[in-house]
Amino acid sequence: MPAYAFVTVDVFTDRRFGGNPLAVFPDAAGLSADDMQALAAEFNLSETTFVLPPDDPRHSARVRIFGPRSELPFAGHPNVGTGFVLARRMENPPEHFTFEEPAGLVRVHVLRNADGAIDGARVAAPRSLSLGSAVPTETIAACAGLAPEDIVTTAHTPLIASVGMPFAIAEVDGLGPLARATPDLAAFRAAAARFGAETEGFKLLLYAARAGNALTPRMRMFAPLSGVMEDPATGSAAAALAALLTSRAPGDNVSLTFEIEQGIELGRPSRILASGRKTGEGPVSATVAGTCVPVLQGTATL
Repeated sequence: MPAYAFVTVDVFTDRRFGGNPLAVFPDAAGLSADDMQALAAEFNLSETTFVLPPDDPRHSARVRIFGPRSELPFAGHPNVGTGFVLARRMENPPEHFTFEEPAGLVRVHVLRNADGAIDGARVAAPRSLSLGSAVPTETIAACAGLAPEDIVTTAHTPLIASVGMPFAIAEVDGLGPLARATPDLAAFRAAAARFGAETEGFKLLLYAARAGNALTPRMRMFAPLSGVMEDPATGSAAAALAALLTSRAPGDNVSLTFEIEQGIELGRPSRILASGRKTGEGPVSATVAGTCVPVLQGTATL
């Protein structure tokens, strides 16, 4: 029976058992899509990645990302963690990887600490900011188990935004309501019936400023219909949030960096550095970066 090596890493943290765990299969050639989905369901993490030879030899790899129930076109913490894992396996790793993914080409920059050791990665989102439908405040509140008055609409009304993976994004009125948020499955099903064409399973990002500083938000992400009741760290959502807030900033040429907390309520504190950049020409791009820590390694026999 064929055996496939895997490793797990904690992403967006500098300590074990913080951040968001990720399983990586560095050489997944020979696995079918059904095999990958079964393995991802078995690990039952937010995502599991499978590294395959690239279709275009100019690129580094083809990377497939699976959640517990389905394949994803793009995600942040899987790309950060996969870049980290691949770089650490190489004697002379490149400064950048280019991954082929359903959402497009993903460029991953390898990060090193002060001692020169590889400790993380920075990922450029594969697409510029796109905005979808407005989402009623009442829908957001119902999904999060909050009152409509807990939802803030000063910077923007709740809406769907994406830089490769779409999320419904809403600001809440402080860390108190953010901590109280609890996903309501019936409300999520109703929201998915209405907005499912734009965000499969209705993935919801809530955020609030810390100490009144818009550049240091705390966020939570719920995707119960995708098998993730709550995610400890969501790079693709952080990138979408950074792009959205940058798009609302005054001026034509703006670059902003956001130091985002997530996972506090789950006991897995995460730190995500997300940046947005807009120009007078219009497109708003985003990156997301963080550090990683190795945790486990083993083999899966099929």
